[in-house]
Amino acid sequence: MESRGSVPARPLSYEGVWRFTAPAVDISVPQARHAVRDLLRRQRVPIRDGVVQGVLLIVSELVTNAVQHAALLSPEIAVEVAIGGAWIRVSVEDNHPYRPTALETDHARTGGRGLLLVQETSREAGGDCGVEHTAGGGKIVWAVLPFPSPAASGEPPRGSVTSPRRGR
Repeated sequence: MESRGSVPARPLSYEGVWRFTAPAVDISVPQARHAVRDLLRRQRVPIRDGVVQGVLLIVSELVTNAVQHAALLSPEIAVEVAIGGAWIRVSVEDNHPYRPTALETDHARTGGRGLLLVQETSREAGGDCGVEHTAGGGKIVWAVLPFPSPAASGEPPRGSVTSPRRGR
């Protein structure tokens, strides 16, 4: 009796990694949000509207943080969207060495809660978020959210995405 080795499953039509850069200016926030929304539609990702809204909120917050806090040392940012069979990971990379942390809720402050919001949105959806240093001294702030899919494949990544890159 012959034993067959396991054959890797073909990626789903919507799976892949897309990356784009943008200047670290205010107008990049809505542009990044719209680009991610359009990508999800174009790829026909089977994702519920509630998860889409969470992803778009996270994109807005991460790009806003990069624009507000990293623009001086990083005039350009990179936004990456990685989509697996049942998860989506968004990340924003900049060249500023400061590593942010989620702040405690302070209702007296009018700002400074972006990463707390990202953290709460990610965890509420059953995902995770974090910050990594890059080899060049900058950082990547990321969030991953699961989404139920009939063809769910693989566990959501916690750190760096190791999927093949496509659509750059």
